[in-house]
Amino acid sequence: MSQANAPVPPIPDQHAGKSFRYRALDGIFAVGEALLPDNFPRLTARAIERAAKTHVTGPASEGLTRLTESLARESQLSLFGRVSVRYDLLRLARNGALIERMHAENPAIGAAPVRAPLFILGLPRSGTTFLHSMLALDPEILVPRVWQTLYPAPRTPDFDPATSAAARQSNKQLGIFAGMAPDFPAIHPIHADSPQECSEITAHVFQSLRFDTTFRVPSYRIWLDAHGHAEAFAFHKRWLQAMQHGVQARFWALKCPDHTFSMDAILHTYPDARFVIVHRDPLHVFASVAFMTEVLRRPFLRGIDPVEIGEQVTTRWIEGARQLIALDQSGAIAPSNLINIQYETLTDDPISAISAIYAHFGETLSEPAQSAMRAHLAAAPKGGYGPNRYRPADFNINPDRLRPDFAPYMDYFGVKSQAA
Repeated sequence: MSQANAPVPPIPDQHAGKSFRYRALDGIFAVGEALLPDNFPRLTARAIERAAKTHVTGPASEGLTRLTESLARESQLSLFGRVSVRYDLLRLARNGALIERMHAENPAIGAAPVRAPLFILGLPRSGTTFLHSMLALDPEILVPRVWQTLYPAPRTPDFDPATSAAARQSNKQLGIFAGMAPDFPAIHPIHADSPQECSEITAHVFQSLRFDTTFRVPSYRIWLDAHGHAEAFAFHKRWLQAMQHGVQARFWALKCPDHTFSMDAILHTYPDARFVIVHRDPLHVFASVAFMTEVLRRPFLRGIDPVEIGEQVTTRWIEGARQLIALDQSGAIAPSNLINIQYETLTDDPISAISAIYAHFGETLSEPAQSAMRAHLAAAPKGGYGPNRYRPADFNINPDRLRPDFAPYMDYFGVKSQAA
């Protein structure tokens, strides 16, 4: 019932109606700029600014430059990948500018606090997405939605995906990607109104680890790790403020495994933040994480190396496991603002587990929320996932060889070992 970090793929919005605000962008498919391989390395911040008709400044400008340089040098983009990258970067630039215009036109948006947001994190495929999806069924809780990160607007109480142009268009884009990556729906069931990860929000300032999942950009990842995430989460807060404007809710529920690597920025931006950390045997799921990465990259890249992906995933999350231990030992989060939960506890009795999470934070899980959660569980056995179609050996992942690396994490948090 868990998923890895799986951003919405950057599928060009080719079929939007003429009245739709974010239809296919000016010049995206111009052969001279978007399609010819020799011209892709020229994709710079200035080119994006010209096409998006907005000025990319400050943190966004530096992130965009670092990202495009890494893409040009290190990602063997397919023809479709070149078109999609250009579309994606233009969309992010325009959406980022839209959020800033919303704040400029209505200062009350930025004056409103983001009170005690709840962050869900843990190693990939540990049940974090399942928990986030369940919380999204609580009508009193706000969660970022897939369509909102593509076409930003507050989600009003009367929102209906069937009549929303943004939701319909988002579903079309997801359908296109599913046709190009048939394995994707089975390993990451998703639709326009599904909860979305914070890495899609921080992507708007081009400081997001989601690019490292979809593309091969090692130098960009190294830069971002050194640069930190303070600027990304400053924008993250502005995005939440814009999306909560005019909408009544108790708090935001937010999720991303990559939060493990940005805790300093989160705590600085949201001093009253609360955290749920879900724990599962990492040796049971790393082949799944690697397979997810491969599936996401296939439409966009040529020359994918599964062994390299396996090494990237395991090395990254060995460090992630160490950081989770260090975070718990640091005392940076007050015990009243932190709860650790085992994957088995969550999945064996989700309603009881979620009720306990609410109670820990002084919240009450309402009967309407419980009813919606029960209906969801009855309608989606196994979370809607399909059968596994990969082996650890496909990615040169040897669970026995990795066990000593994760033993400190499993011992510290009391994580039960599962059969691979």
